[in-house]
Amino acid sequence: MASATLVQPSGELWKKIRVELNENVNTRDQDLASIKEWLRKQPHLPDEWDDDRMMTFLRGCSFSLEKCKRKLDMYFTMRTACPEFFTNRDITRPDLNSLMNRLYATPLPGLTPNGRRVSVARGIDKNLDTSELCNLFKIGLMIGDVRLREEEQGVGGDVYILDAAVLTPKHLAKLSPALVKKFLICVQEAYPVKLKEVHVVNASPIVDKLVTIIKPFLKEKIKNRIFIHTDLNTLYEYVPKDMLPTEYGGHCGPLKEINDAWMKKLEDYTEWFKKQESIKANESLRPGKPTNYDEIFGIDGSFRQLSID
Repeated sequence: MASATLVQPSGELWKKIRVELNENVNTRDQDLASIKEWLRKQPHLPDEWDDDRMMTFLRGCSFSLEKCKRKLDMYFTMRTACPEFFTNRDITRPDLNSLMNRLYATPLPGLTPNGRRVSVARGIDKNLDTSELCNLFKIGLMIGDVRLREEEQGVGGDVYILDAAVLTPKHLAKLSPALVKKFLICVQEAYPVKLKEVHVVNASPIVDKLVTIIKPFLKEKIKNRIFIHTDLNTLYEYVPKDMLPTEYGGHCGPLKEINDAWMKKLEDYTEWFKKQESIKANESLRPGKPTNYDEIFGIDGSFRQLSID
């Protein structure tokens, strides 16, 4: 069951989110059964997967069965293609534990009035090294996998607040565009995320350079959903102040407490993460040609859609 780290919608907000997700409570079980049957017929994908996560995918795909199939195929494909993100996912490892104590990047417990989940990323240590970026992406996808299970009622989309206070030119100089692209393909193509807004706060001129580096790897609609703030008052026009952490003038508690709760949750999931490592695509069994990872991740920006039966 989802704990207070992810408060679930109820009442009128729950109804509002059903409309946002195109979810018909009378037909959703049929849609789930269709996806389960399709999954069983794919020789290169797992035969069985849990209903909760498949329902999360359906919701993230607005109950389009074909889109859901593409996302699921890409999800299992990425788990094979990116072992650096999907193996050794143990938050008690010194490198991961240290990083999560120096850079908070967690969802907030509550939802906005329109049912969106807000996540905040805030660096605590100005000496964060760009070489730790792969581990940061690993932790982000660990949280994403927990949310696939624990967003039991679905949310009306995601909002990300990125605090750029500790960003320096040194970070940009060592940034790996290839790694950033690989992560963004995972997030945009393999996870059922309805990204509504990205807000960059405590922005300095260096942020514009970072956005310039990242933008080529973003879908067009997401490029138009990035907002830069030099003053928190403009952030409040999008995200209610009272639902934000103390550091941003809100009332949901210090970000460290929220981060600590997520560290405990990820630790509780340690054995589960280990068992999940084998749940991935087997390219040798894929009908037709195996996936060409170079085509997917090529820095030329091209992206090949997987064929779905």
